[in-house]
Amino acid sequence: MTLGSLSIFTEPFMVHACIAGTVVALVCGAVGSLLVLRSEVFTADALSHVAFTGAMAALVFGVALGLGLIVACVGAAIVLVLLGRRVGSSDATIGSVFAWVLGLGTLLLAIATTRGVDSTQGVAVLFGSILTISTASVISTVVLGAVALVAIAILGRPLVFSSIDRAVAEARGIPVLLISGIFAIVVALATAMAVQAVGALLFVGLIAAPAGAADRLTGNPYRAVVWSMGLATASVWGGLIITGFVPTIPAASAIIGVAAVVFCVTALIENRRRHRAG
Repeated sequence: MTLGSLSIFTEPFMVHACIAGTVVALVCGAVGSLLVLRSEVFTADALSHVAFTGAMAALVFGVALGLGLIVACVGAAIVLVLLGRRVGSSDATIGSVFAWVLGLGTLLLAIATTRGVDSTQGVAVLFGSILTISTASVISTVVLGAVALVAIAILGRPLVFSSIDRAVAEARGIPVLLISGIFAIVVALATAMAVQAVGALLFVGLIAAPAGAADRLTGNPYRAVVWSMGLATASVWGGLIITGFVPTIPAASAIIGVAAVVFCVTALIENRRRHRAG
């Protein structure tokens, strides 16, 4: 096993990975904390499958991969909000939709392969390619990340209020459906961004682990968002450092591995506090 050196962090590909990874972590941390508060983490799982299908559709029809990711995720997020409101059973709705979408993605992958399209891009979507992210992708990630964070900051209080008690929020005249729709689009943007970094299969880990850890550290929803953003950023940087020194470890696996360790540590801390209190 060949260890890397500090010089690798001055290489353009690693600089790109650090910039894009930090933006993705900040967005996923904020979004993940709010999804945990709303008990909608399953939505992120569904959108990760939609992202794969959108990417495969982009390959088949010859359009930009990033465009396919964004269009598919945003469209699916809006549909899930509308269906969830009608059906009244979000988990059943999301599960049904993403099972069908995943099958469609597999079909599109088969079509792309038979047409001689480079299917390695499909593998990158599944497992992430943060170390090969281009300058253009870094710029688009920063722009989308800024839009997502500004949207979360603007929604802020009404989003948290409606997440805690939807009925009371509606009674007070808060446009809950509109806020849910905008937040769903923000989650979709976060999905499209993160899939390119850690992949569709590991994306939920970056959404759920830091947010779950933050939820254990504080009961204040606003502090939980800050904690989650910090822990997600630490996970990304920790994973990149591990990969920098041990190049044989995939970056996405290292990032999610660090996030999982962070969650386990916070769980142990919480259990210890409860034991002492009890």
